[in-house]
Amino acid sequence: MVVRRSHLGAAMAALLLSGCSYIGNTADSVWSSLTGEEETSTTAKPSAAGGGTVIPIPPSSAELNPQPTVGVRQPPALGTGSFAAPPVTPGSPTGTYVGAKVAALRNDLQRLQDNINQQNGALQQLRQGMAQDAATYYSLVGTINSRLQVGTTPGNPELIAQWNQAQGALDRMSDDIAKLNSLSNQAASDSSLAAYILESVKAAYGLQGAVDEDHRQLGLLESDVNRTVVLIDRLLNSLSDDISRQSNYVSNERSNLVTLSLAIKNGELYGQSLANRAFASATPSLTPARGSTLTGIGERRPLMVIRFDRRNVPYQEALYNAVRRALERRPDASFDLVAVTPNAGTPAQVALHTDAAKRNAQDVLRSLNNMGLPGDRVSLSATSSANVMVNEVQIYVR
Repeated sequence: MVVRRSHLGAAMAALLLSGCSYIGNTADSVWSSLTGEEETSTTAKPSAAGGGTVIPIPPSSAELNPQPTVGVRQPPALGTGSFAAPPVTPGSPTGTYVGAKVAALRNDLQRLQDNINQQNGALQQLRQGMAQDAATYYSLVGTINSRLQVGTTPGNPELIAQWNQAQGALDRMSDDIAKLNSLSNQAASDSSLAAYILESVKAAYGLQGAVDEDHRQLGLLESDVNRTVVLIDRLLNSLSDDISRQSNYVSNERSNLVTLSLAIKNGELYGQSLANRAFASATPSLTPARGSTLTGIGERRPLMVIRFDRRNVPYQEALYNAVRRALERRPDASFDLVAVTPNAGTPAQVALHTDAAKRNAQDVLRSLNNMGLPGDRVSLSATSSANVMVNEVQIYVR
């Protein structure tokens, strides 16, 4: 496979959009758009067509695969440990006050362990239900992506029904996470009770009127309480891990579902939500973008240019790929959307073109939001230019 160097960054977008004139500098120029410099190479060869240089690239394993491949993030593994409490060591009454105290503490420990066993049973049921819901969700999303990858109609009702089922599975997982949080609160209360019982057992050693059998049973009871304390700590750690992993997964997949709904609407395969890529490693600058004026536009190379020379321009897939690659290069990147209007014609025509260009920019902004890009990472501005023939939306990286 041979691709032109100017399309090195987005071969897929170029293949999908070949022959379309409304895309100018797409994701193929992401790196040069981020640095403002032209690419150089000592290994480039002149193109036979005279349109630039070409670089031979061997086909990837995905290209050699005759079956479509879809990357779907698998759900995280749940914990597998069981937290059934061991039985309390029985004891016989000694007829002393200390012996009666030991029996009362033993009963308290037994009730505590009954609570732990109930929580363990509830945890195992929740894990089983979450595993089933995750498998259902994973299967549905994989099926939807496969259909989108091989091609389907925009707004396919079958995919919409599957999307609703996936949303339901994700909602059930959210409910299970809430139940896990409730179990964690109960286990935390049990941990406090176990600590109280342990302190009471230690204090019982100092009581007057005990016989040797009382102290022997106190030693056994103390060992039982210590094992229970360790068991509760393990339960709390396991619950914390499960809650953290599942919460992150559900949060990410909710963003992915929003992007997937946009893909179903347009009948195009995108990928994971941009929100999963757009994590800020630095606070975005609040200063005005250089692309907010005509002079600033001329100084920078746009990441992508969308020309609205007809109705319903299908720009979403190219837009997603361009922004995704930009975020792979610079995760803290922000973007400027500039609505550019040709300044030719009467003042009334220029005003109409300006309104249309602003509406187009707002549509592009909504598409980015649906793809998961946070709104605070995008700014809007408008200008006019004698160098454009039709309304354009130019996307710049800052």
